[in-house]
Amino acid sequence: MVLLHPLSDFISPNAVTNNSSPTYHYQGYCPQTSELLQLPRTCLAEAIAYGLMKYLAQDERYSREGKMYGILLVELPDGEQKILKAFSGLLNGCSIFDGWVTPIPGREQVVLEEARTIKELEAIKQELISLKQIPERQKYEKLEQEFAVRLQRMIQTHSDRKQQRQVKRQIFRETLAGKALHTAIAQLDEESRQDGIARKLLKRERNQVLQPLQQIIKDADIKIRELKRKRKELSRQLQTQMHAAYSLMNFYGRSQTLQQLVPQGLPTGTGDCCAPKLLHYAATHNLKPLAMAEFWWGASSGGKIQGEFYGACVERCQPLMGFLLSGFQSRSTATKVEEHDVNLSHAEEDTSVGGFPDLRKVSVAQRLTEKKLSIIYEDEWLIAVNKPSGLLSVPGRYSHNQDSVLSRLRNLFPDGVNLQAVHRLDMDTSGILVLARNFQIHRLLNHQFQQRQVHKVYEAVLAGFIYIDKGVIKLPLWGDQKNRPYQQVNWQYGKSSITNFRAIATEGNYTRIEFIPITGRTHQLRVHAAHSQGLGTPILGDRFYGNFTSTDRLHLHARELYLQHPYTNKELHLQTNTPF
Repeated sequence: MVLLHPLSDFISPNAVTNNSSPTYHYQGYCPQTSELLQLPRTCLAEAIAYGLMKYLAQDERYSREGKMYGILLVELPDGEQKILKAFSGLLNGCSIFDGWVTPIPGREQVVLEEARTIKELEAIKQELISLKQIPERQKYEKLEQEFAVRLQRMIQTHSDRKQQRQVKRQIFRETLAGKALHTAIAQLDEESRQDGIARKLLKRERNQVLQPLQQIIKDADIKIRELKRKRKELSRQLQTQMHAAYSLMNFYGRSQTLQQLVPQGLPTGTGDCCAPKLLHYAATHNLKPLAMAEFWWGASSGGKIQGEFYGACVERCQPLMGFLLSGFQSRSTATKVEEHDVNLSHAEEDTSVGGFPDLRKVSVAQRLTEKKLSIIYEDEWLIAVNKPSGLLSVPGRYSHNQDSVLSRLRNLFPDGVNLQAVHRLDMDTSGILVLARNFQIHRLLNHQFQQRQVHKVYEAVLAGFIYIDKGVIKLPLWGDQKNRPYQQVNWQYGKSSITNFRAIATEGNYTRIEFIPITGRTHQLRVHAAHSQGLGTPILGDRFYGNFTSTDRLHLHARELYLQHPYTNKELHLQTNTPF
């Protein structure tokens, strides 16, 4: 089976590709050396990928289901360049196709168990569907509605009759006396009693009819919960078996299973993506990677669009990149860090190798500084960073917005896969962001934020004057569904949002101000500053609620944060300098 393809299979020998900078880097830190390893997606790689797309378009097999495809440009020991291609998961139910990179070793060890489990999971799925569609559910809903209508009509009739009896009682008391009055009132009381009996009889009839159906539905729901628990357990067992069987090799020639690489666990399907397949094959066959590109082909799914390029998926591939690229040395690709991304002092230049910094001698804190992200506090339970303006707190949905504080830190720390952001800052806002290092700490910190036990102080510059020194802003905020993440003041549907403020200084035509948010709504400070019922003056550089002007950033910074340490229970005061 021929897996190495000549470039001419995908691009014309006379094709010209520009030498512009890579559009993306597959990257990770080597577990042994902490070296940053990068493999680019170059213009040539994209041109080869477009050639593969043309090939896929000619065969309907490749359009039946949407999935990721990838190419890897490699160099043979004799210097000749060839191309590997791969698809993610199964293609039309098969894992091996002529001309495509084979699955990572390990799947064949669990293929029988996988087939048995998948069959059992399918049977559970069908049984769940049947239990959710039992005829008693529809019958119960129909009869319950009928009884509800009958009871409502009876209650209304009895209410009208009660009012009539009250009128009659008043008339009888005014016109009758003695035994005649007693008899008339007793007759009205009996009518009232009979109405009550009628209601009780109807409710009894309802219960007699509905309770057997309720019991059948209750038994079905118990069975559904048990089947879901069983399905979850089967999936977990299969995932554990697969992760223990899948064995990846890097360019040092070292092999490790997925379970060894990430003992905390990875999502189902890890190891079946294009990037791990391609890099594992290259490492096991002494092929030097030069560039890689992955794209989606087939029906759109999960926001992915046919013909669009995507990077390493955050959940499955990114945690493996550091290991997969380990031992891969290429000044022009993997170990090269672009000069404009590195800012070393003269004293640090002695640690460079071949004109580029030797990242094995650079600390995690230094690497973060190179990316304009600095750690201001760290212990074994949590990490706090000073997030720069223009960087997401957590990854977005699509490939173009995966870069974030969370994804960077997950790539930097050995326990990074467990990191979770406790709260968020807008992409345009800079300042203190806290991340938990395990689930328990995340839960404890999240509780503090939800209960408003965390004291936050922001500093901002307003694009104008305000004529009040301090005060409180209370404006209800409601998301604009047609223009996310834009927020609007909505007194009918908006959620309560409260901000304390204090003017610090007047600087030329601007006002420096301190915000203390009591609630934590999206864009709360930005709206409270800009809205006419708030301060009526937008924050300088606000592209949503003010004039963007010539400034290069939003002048809003999360300056201070007070919280109770979730482990020591001591007050933790985090503080940063305002960068504007």
